[in-house]
This record gives sequence, structure tokens and C-alpha cells, in this order.
Amino acid sequence: MRNSSRSGVDPFIVMDVMQAAARAEAAGRHIIHMEVGQPGTGAPQGATAALTEAMAQGPLGYTVALGLPELRARIARMYGEWYNVDLDPARVVITSGSSGGFILAFTALFDSGDRVGIGAPGYPSYRQILRALGMVPVDLPTAAQNRFQPVPADFAGLDLRGLLVASPANPTGTMLDHGALSALIGACHETGASFISDEIYHGVEYEKKAVTALEVTDDCYVINSFSKYFSMTGWRVGWMVVPEDQVRVVERIAQNMFICAPHASQVAALAAMDCGAELEANMDVYRANRALMLDGLAAAGFDRIAPPDGAFYVYADVSGITDDSRTLAARILEQAGVAVTPGLDFDPARGHTTLRFSYARSTQDIREGLARLARFMAPLKAGR
Repeated sequence: MRNSSRSGVDPFIVMDVMQAAARAEAAGRHIIHMEVGQPGTGAPQGATAALTEAMAQGPLGYTVALGLPELRARIARMYGEWYNVDLDPARVVITSGSSGGFILAFTALFDSGDRVGIGAPGYPSYRQILRALGMVPVDLPTAAQNRFQPVPADFAGLDLRGLLVASPANPTGTMLDHGALSALIGACHETGASFISDEIYHGVEYEKKAVTALEVTDDCYVINSFSKYFSMTGWRVGWMVVPEDQVRVVERIAQNMFICAPHASQVAALAAMDCGAELEANMDVYRANRALMLDGLAAAGFDRIAPPDGAFYVYADVSGITDDSRTLAARILEQAGVAVTPGLDFDPARGHTTLRFSYARSTQDIREGLARLARFMAPLKAGR
């Protein structure tokens, strides 16, 4: 059967690493998972309790395409609590995870063949979703001196229809401050390019609060999810904030593509937003893990990194060890029993000399993983 040219997307390498790790576990090995950006915790207890109660009251059918009104209102209130932004709930759209938000945003804003800038290194599915929709992702190689975040000079003269940025970013965990975000938004407005802000790691910050694009402008799309800070990856529920004149555009697409986000997940998400004590306890784990990673990776020999401002990743330059990060990651899994992600997922041009380490799991796992990495690296360090 003939396939479309749009279907020729690259694999998500981290999923291949997860599969290799699962095979090793099936063979009886104990694997430390530093490859996947998934919290080691589940949904807050209040979320599961609320869903249990809702299910006892009757069936959970379709919601309207934009999502449960009470959830949209609660998200809008959160923007006031977190950022002092007065947000109209009518601009909030509930989505099937952030992935559903990207599909809706790209479909609403861009035509086939439109060029959309994305920072490299960056989340690989941006590139693949754009390609699958017939658009042209344009990698913007970011610089270490800019902490691997794009700056206006990176896309000057590139004739982009849109720009997508993430702060905190995956895989680096670095953030854009208000000035840097304003400069990017201003450059887009000057050229008529649409601006999309991926804010999925907001809430997972360490020394300062992340800045939402809504603090700078209403003329943007903001995409977020309950997967990271709210620890609800498998529930597949997220949200978008769009300009007032874009709501009906997005609603029509959502009605036809998704009908609605899962009703059960929306019920749980609403309750999760009031589980602050449990969510902050998760953050205490990430803070401890981050400190362990920054010290432990450097001691092991992975010492060329940009310390993360948020999220739960460390992105390491391993060019002093290898020019084949995929083979190195496979060796680490085979010999050390630690699953890590080669940088090729995030930067096809330069990722052959980088690795991403996730510290979203338990602190016990992080300690054990770092000890294994140190043992693996000892002979390599000695041979330098």
C-alpha cells in the first residue's frame, strides 16, 4: 500500500531507547531510567479521588470541544495566581496533551509549505509534527553563550511564517527571561510571523519563576500540559491559550480532529490543580535530584553542561568522549544498565556529540544511576 510523503517522519529515538531498556528488563536486568521525561510520581491523590467520585455519579461522555468550562476557568485563574495575568477563560482550549495542542496550533496558523522556526536542540516532535502536516521545520542552531535558546539574530532573513520556543526547554532545561522573550516576540511581530510558546515545564523551576509569553503579549499561542508539573503524563490532557479571534478557528478544528479531550482526564486535571502540597513535594524530589546530577555527572566526567533553570534534564556535550552519541548511549545501557538519550533526537546536525540525562525519577534511582555512570566512565577518563 502506498504511503504519503508526509508519513516519512523520523523515529522518536528516546522511544527506541525505552524499548531497548524494556527488553533488558524483560531479560531480568535492573535498568535505571534517565532517558524519558516522565515524572516518577503518578497523578495527585486528589485527582484520582475526584475521578472515582465522578464515575460513580454517571457516565462520562463527550464534553464540548473547548473543554469543561470549570477547568478552563480554573486554568485562567492559575494565570492570575502564578503570573498576575488577567486571562479570559474563553481563550483557554483544553487539548489531548500538548501534542494535541501542537497539531491544533500548526493546523490553525500555517499552510502546507510554510516555514516554521524551532530552536536546536529542541523537542523532536515539533519537527516531525510539522513535517507530517506538510510544513517545513527550520532548525535554528542555538549557541552555548545564549544557553541554547534562540535569539532574533538566529532567524533574521529566514522568511519564517512562525516561531516556536520552549522555556524551560527540552533537552536543556534553560529558560528565557522577560527581556529575551520580549525580543523574540517583537522580532516575530515585525515580520508577521506567528509566535508559539511551549510552556509545558512551567512549575518545574528552581531558582526563579518562568515567564509566560502572556506577560508580554496576547497575540500568541501558549501551549501547556498536565503531564509534567501535575504529574499526569498518561492522562493525555493539556491546554492552549489563544488570542480571542482565534478561539472559533481552533474550536472548529478540534471538533473535527478530536471531538474533545478525554472527559475523565479533564475531571482529574481540575482536581489536580488544587493539590499544591503533593505537587510541591514532587518538586522537592526534583530539587534534590538536580543537585545530585550537577555534582555527580561532573564527577563522572560529563562536565560540559548548561545548568538547567527548570524541567528535569541535563544536556551534556560528550564530544571529548565520542562523535557517536547513539553508540555511546547503547554502550551505557548495555554495560552500566542506565538508559540515556542520544542528542540526535534534539539536534540532527550536532546531536551526535551530546546526551540528555533525565532526573525525573526517584532520588534513590538517581543516586544509583550516577554511581553506575561513574563506574562506566572510569576507564574512559583514565584513557584521556
